[in-house]
Amino acid sequence: MSSNIVWHESSITKEERRTQNKHQSFILWFTGLSASGKSSVANALARALFERGNQAFVLDGDNVRHGLNNDLGFDEVSRKENIRRIGEVSKLFVEGGQIVLTAFISPYREDRQVVRKLVEEGEFLEVYVRCSVETCEQRDPKGLYKKARNAEIANFTGISAPYEEPEHPEYILDTERYSIEECVEQLTTFLTDKGYI
Repeated sequence: MSSNIVWHESSITKEERRTQNKHQSFILWFTGLSASGKSSVANALARALFERGNQAFVLDGDNVRHGLNNDLGFDEVSRKENIRRIGEVSKLFVEGGQIVLTAFISPYREDRQVVRKLVEEGEFLEVYVRCSVETCEQRDPKGLYKKARNAEIANFTGISAPYEEPEHPEYILDTERYSIEECVEQLTTFLTDKGYI
Protein backbone atom coordinates (compact mmCIF):
# COMPACT_ATOMS: atom_id res chain seq x y z
CA MET A 1 0.00 0.00 0.00
CA SER A 2 1.24 3.48 -0.80
CA SER A 3 2.36 5.65 2.12
CA ASN A 4 0.56 8.59 0.45
CA ILE A 5 -2.92 7.22 1.17
CA VAL A 6 -4.78 8.81 4.09
CA TRP A 7 -8.15 7.59 5.45
CA HIS A 8 -10.88 10.21 4.97
CA GLU A 9 -13.50 10.16 7.73
CA SER A 10 -17.15 10.05 6.65
CA SER A 11 -19.44 12.95 7.52
CA ILE A 12 -22.10 10.44 8.55
CA THR A 13 -21.28 7.91 11.26
CA LYS A 14 -22.22 4.25 11.30
CA GLU A 15 -24.28 4.89 14.43
CA GLU A 16 -26.23 7.68 12.70
CA ARG A 17 -27.01 5.36 9.81
CA ARG A 18 -28.12 2.62 12.19
CA THR A 19 -30.39 5.05 14.04
CA GLN A 20 -32.00 6.18 10.79
CA ASN A 21 -32.40 2.59 9.55
CA LYS A 22 -33.74 1.41 12.94
CA HIS A 23 -31.55 -1.70 12.93
CA GLN A 24 -27.96 -2.78 13.45
CA SER A 25 -25.54 -3.15 10.55
CA PHE A 26 -23.64 -6.43 10.33
CA ILE A 27 -22.43 -9.27 8.15
CA LEU A 28 -24.35 -12.52 7.94
CA TRP A 29 -21.66 -14.77 6.47
CA PHE A 30 -23.28 -17.85 4.90
CA THR A 31 -20.71 -20.62 4.46
CA GLY A 32 -21.17 -24.18 3.25
CA LEU A 33 -20.70 -26.50 0.32
CA SER A 34 -21.83 -25.72 -3.21
CA ALA A 35 -25.58 -26.46 -3.49
CA SER A 36 -26.06 -26.41 0.30
CA GLY A 37 -28.55 -23.56 -0.09
CA LYS A 38 -26.46 -20.50 0.85
CA SER A 39 -27.63 -18.22 -1.96
CA SER A 40 -31.23 -19.42 -1.81
CA VAL A 41 -31.55 -18.76 1.92
CA ALA A 42 -29.60 -15.49 1.76
CA ASN A 43 -31.83 -14.11 -1.00
CA ALA A 44 -35.02 -15.27 0.66
CA LEU A 45 -33.90 -13.68 3.94
CA ALA A 46 -32.96 -10.46 2.13
CA ARG A 47 -36.50 -10.32 0.71
CA ALA A 48 -37.99 -10.89 4.17
CA LEU A 49 -35.77 -8.18 5.68
CA PHE A 50 -36.62 -5.77 2.84
CA GLU A 51 -40.34 -6.31 3.44
CA ARG A 52 -39.75 -5.43 7.12
CA GLY A 53 -38.14 -2.16 6.04
CA ASN A 54 -34.55 -3.28 6.76
CA GLN A 55 -31.66 -2.24 4.52
CA ALA A 56 -30.10 -5.51 3.29
CA PHE A 57 -27.96 -6.56 0.34
CA VAL A 58 -26.73 -9.97 -0.84
CA LEU A 59 -23.17 -10.52 -2.06
CA ASP A 60 -23.22 -13.83 -3.92
CA GLY A 61 -20.09 -15.79 -4.85
CA ASP A 62 -20.93 -16.27 -8.53
CA ASN A 63 -22.23 -12.72 -8.97
CA VAL A 64 -19.12 -11.14 -7.45
CA ARG A 65 -16.90 -13.23 -9.73
CA HIS A 66 -18.66 -11.66 -12.74
CA GLY A 67 -17.17 -8.28 -11.86
CA LEU A 68 -15.04 -7.39 -8.85
CA ASN A 69 -13.30 -10.76 -8.72
CA ASN A 70 -13.38 -11.82 -12.36
CA ASP A 71 -9.57 -11.92 -12.38
CA LEU A 72 -9.42 -14.71 -9.79
CA GLY A 73 -9.33 -18.47 -10.27
CA PHE A 74 -10.19 -21.25 -7.82
CA ASP A 75 -6.74 -22.24 -6.55
CA GLU A 76 -6.10 -21.70 -2.84
CA VAL A 77 -4.36 -18.32 -3.29
CA SER A 78 -7.19 -16.98 -5.47
CA ARG A 79 -9.82 -18.26 -3.07
CA LYS A 80 -8.13 -16.44 -0.19
CA GLU A 81 -7.97 -13.20 -2.17
CA ASN A 82 -11.62 -13.64 -3.19
CA ILE A 83 -12.67 -13.79 0.46
CA ARG A 84 -10.35 -10.94 1.49
CA ARG A 85 -11.90 -8.63 -1.11
CA ILE A 86 -15.42 -9.62 -0.13
CA GLY A 87 -14.54 -8.97 3.50
CA GLU A 88 -13.42 -5.45 2.67
CA VAL A 89 -16.57 -4.77 0.63
CA SER A 90 -18.72 -6.20 3.42
CA LYS A 91 -17.02 -3.90 5.92
CA LEU A 92 -18.01 -0.90 3.78
CA PHE A 93 -21.64 -2.06 3.82
CA VAL A 94 -21.52 -2.34 7.62
CA GLU A 95 -20.07 1.18 7.84
CA GLY A 96 -22.94 2.28 5.58
CA GLY A 97 -25.52 0.96 8.05
CA GLN A 98 -26.52 -2.03 5.93
CA ILE A 99 -27.13 -5.69 6.65
CA VAL A 100 -24.90 -7.59 4.23
CA LEU A 101 -25.62 -11.23 3.52
CA THR A 102 -22.68 -13.01 1.92
CA ALA A 103 -23.12 -16.38 0.22
CA PHE A 104 -19.65 -17.86 -0.34
CA ILE A 105 -18.35 -21.38 0.07
CA SER A 106 -15.35 -19.80 1.85
CA PRO A 107 -13.85 -23.21 2.62
CA TYR A 108 -11.05 -22.12 4.98
CA ARG A 109 -11.60 -21.18 8.63
CA GLU A 110 -8.60 -18.88 8.55
CA ASP A 111 -10.10 -16.79 5.73
CA ARG A 112 -13.44 -16.45 7.52
CA GLN A 113 -11.56 -15.38 10.64
CA VAL A 114 -9.73 -12.69 8.64
CA VAL A 115 -13.10 -11.18 7.70
CA ARG A 116 -14.36 -11.42 11.30
CA LYS A 117 -11.36 -9.37 12.42
CA LEU A 118 -12.09 -6.62 9.87
CA VAL A 119 -15.19 -5.51 11.75
CA GLU A 120 -16.09 -4.82 15.36
CA GLU A 121 -17.24 -7.42 17.88
CA GLY A 122 -20.76 -8.60 17.05
CA GLU A 123 -20.71 -7.35 13.46
CA PHE A 124 -19.77 -10.71 11.91
CA LEU A 125 -22.25 -13.56 12.27
CA GLU A 126 -21.10 -16.83 10.76
CA VAL A 127 -24.00 -18.94 9.51
CA TYR A 128 -23.03 -22.51 8.71
CA VAL A 129 -25.36 -23.87 6.04
CA ARG A 130 -24.96 -27.51 6.91
CA CYS A 131 -25.72 -30.05 4.22
CA SER A 132 -23.94 -33.31 3.44
CA VAL A 133 -21.86 -33.57 0.29
CA GLU A 134 -24.14 -36.45 -0.76
CA THR A 135 -27.24 -34.26 -0.64
CA CYS A 136 -25.47 -31.35 -2.32
CA GLU A 137 -24.35 -33.71 -5.06
CA GLN A 138 -27.92 -34.96 -5.54
CA ARG A 139 -29.16 -31.38 -5.86
CA ASP A 140 -26.27 -30.20 -8.10
CA PRO A 141 -28.32 -27.44 -9.83
CA LYS A 142 -25.34 -26.21 -11.86
CA GLY A 143 -23.96 -29.65 -12.73
CA LEU A 144 -20.68 -28.84 -10.97
CA TYR A 145 -20.39 -32.00 -8.90
CA LYS A 146 -20.79 -34.11 -12.02
CA LYS A 147 -18.02 -32.12 -13.72
CA ALA A 148 -15.82 -32.41 -10.63
CA ARG A 149 -16.33 -36.19 -10.51
CA ASN A 150 -15.35 -36.34 -14.20
CA ALA A 151 -12.19 -34.31 -13.45
CA GLU A 152 -13.49 -31.44 -15.60
CA ILE A 153 -13.22 -29.05 -12.62
CA ALA A 154 -10.11 -28.96 -10.46
CA ASN A 155 -10.03 -27.83 -6.81
CA PHE A 156 -13.74 -28.41 -6.27
CA THR A 157 -14.69 -28.05 -2.61
CA GLY A 158 -15.96 -31.25 -1.06
CA ILE A 159 -14.60 -33.41 -3.90
CA SER A 160 -11.00 -32.48 -4.76
CA ALA A 161 -10.51 -29.60 -2.32
CA PRO A 162 -11.20 -29.39 1.42
CA TYR A 163 -14.01 -27.66 3.29
CA GLU A 164 -13.31 -26.72 6.90
CA GLU A 165 -16.56 -26.63 8.87
CA PRO A 166 -16.97 -23.70 11.27
CA GLU A 167 -16.01 -24.62 14.83
CA HIS A 168 -18.16 -22.02 16.59
CA PRO A 169 -20.62 -20.46 14.16
CA GLU A 170 -23.18 -18.02 15.48
CA TYR A 171 -25.90 -20.07 13.80
CA ILE A 172 -26.27 -23.45 12.08
CA LEU A 173 -28.90 -23.94 9.38
CA ASP A 174 -29.71 -27.54 8.51
CA THR A 175 -30.91 -27.30 4.91
CA GLU A 176 -31.37 -31.07 4.63
CA ARG A 177 -33.97 -30.94 7.37
CA TYR A 178 -35.60 -27.54 6.90
CA SER A 179 -37.04 -25.71 3.91
CA ILE A 180 -35.80 -22.31 2.74
CA GLU A 181 -38.86 -20.70 4.34
CA GLU A 182 -38.20 -22.43 7.66
CA CYS A 183 -34.55 -21.38 7.55
CA VAL A 184 -35.57 -17.75 6.95
CA GLU A 185 -37.99 -17.93 9.86
CA GLN A 186 -35.26 -19.37 12.12
CA LEU A 187 -32.78 -16.64 11.19
CA THR A 188 -35.35 -13.86 11.53
CA THR A 189 -36.20 -15.08 15.02
CA PHE A 190 -32.52 -15.36 15.92
CA LEU A 191 -31.73 -11.82 14.70
CA THR A 192 -34.78 -10.38 16.46
CA ASP A 193 -34.01 -12.14 19.74
CA LYS A 194 -30.40 -10.88 19.61
CA GLY A 195 -31.53 -7.30 18.92
CA TYR A 196 -30.00 -7.00 15.44
CA ILE A 197 -33.29 -6.21 13.73
